[in-house]
Amino acid sequence: MPANSKYLNPSFWPRFSKITAAILGGYFVSVTFHLALASWLNRANVLITMAFSGFILWVALMIIAFLAKSGWKIWAIYILLSLLFCLFIYLGQTFNTAQ
Repeated sequence: MPANSKYLNPSFWPRFSKITAAILGGYFVSVTFHLALASWLNRANVLITMAFSGFILWVALMIIAFLAKSGWKIWAIYILLSLLFCLFIYLGQTFNTAQ
């Protein structure tokens, strides 16, 4: 049974934005989240745990990207989350190295 044509998007750019948001955007959010945790908590423990939890988070973010209506909106959300986590990384490295 073929897919219903009303759910298929024949245009290239919406498909491309969802695929790149799922792969690249999800990866960036996953890595920056774990690096932000590592800058505030025990670095070795967080980075070892990242080998497993990072992959699970990345897959969850991939699924969310494909469930979203617009690939560009999910890109914007992923970029904002990555920038927020980068701010936490910066603050964590600034305050934790001064002590």
